[in-house]
Amino acid sequence: MMVKTDTRIEEQIREIFSNDAPWVTIVWDDPVNLMTYVTYVLMELFGYSKAKAQELMMKVHTEGKAVVSTGSREEMEHDVARLHEYGLWATLQRGDQGI
Repeated sequence: MMVKTDTRIEEQIREIFSNDAPWVTIVWDDPVNLMTYVTYVLMELFGYSKAKAQELMMKVHTEGKAVVSTGSREEMEHDVARLHEYGLWATLQRGDQGI
């Protein structure tokens, strides 16, 4: 006998057992880089508007960190490496681990 389940419940179950949970790239505050430089890097690497890049930069400055991109682990590893090339402190973590 088959039991019909709600589609929403099925989606939640798939999400819980899926290994495709999104990953995030986090930029951390540092004592080295100027705020204008961080803004420039975010615009250059991620194509953010100046306003969005400044918003993220201010979050880094005031809260100590900001999520700047979300995607697969491989994509976030690539983003972290690019941020490191520009001299920014960045890490990645699973998006469901709380930030």
